[in-house]
Amino acid sequence: MFLGKVVGTLVATRKEASLDGLKFLVVRRLTVENEEESGYVVAADAVGAGIGEVVMVATGSSARQTRLTDKRPCDAVIMAIVDTWEVNGEEKYRKSESS
Repeated sequence: MFLGKVVGTLVATRKEASLDGLKFLVVRRLTVENEEESGYVVAADAVGAGIGEVVMVATGSSARQTRLTDKRPCDAVIMAIVDTWEVNGEEKYRKSESS
């Protein structure tokens, strides 16, 4: 799993039939210090995340363990929207009230 920030959406009108009904989001990895890393991943959204939200992403075979992605060819899934995280007693992120 990794933490990431939703930075975009992806629409594919022609796709494998088993992917119908899935919403895809573009996610940029975050470091433990809440800094954006290079590179992106496209993830199926299992929790209703939106642009700008910090999320927890599962990849590989774990991505197919949610109710929404079960038996679907997904390699990444957004499985949680982060409210807060801290490291060594220091808060690194807190979701704002307006998010």
